[in-house]
Amino acid sequence: MLLQRLGSGWGIIVPGVLAAVLALCGLNAAQWRVVLVLGMLSTTVMLFNRHLRHYMLLPSCLTFAGGIMMVLTIIGGKAGI
Repeated sequence: MLLQRLGSGWGIIVPGVLAAVLALCGLNAAQWRVVLVLGMLSTTVMLFNRHLRHYMLLPSCLTFAGGIMMVLTIIGGKAGI
C-alpha cells in the first residue's frame, strides 16, 4: 500500500533530480529546448502505448522542470538562443 501511495511521488522526484543534474552541467537555452522537445515527444509516445502509460509522469515532469530551468537560464543572462 505504501508503494502505491509513493508512486506519483517517484514520478516527480526522479525527473526533478534529473533536471537538477542537467542544470549542474550548465546547459544553455538551446540545449534545454532539446530536452523539452524530447520530453514532449516521449510523453506523446507513452500516451499511446498501453504498457508505458504508467510511467507517463516521468517525461512530463522532466519537461516541466526543464521548462522552468530554461526560463531561469534565460533570465540569468546565459541565453545562447
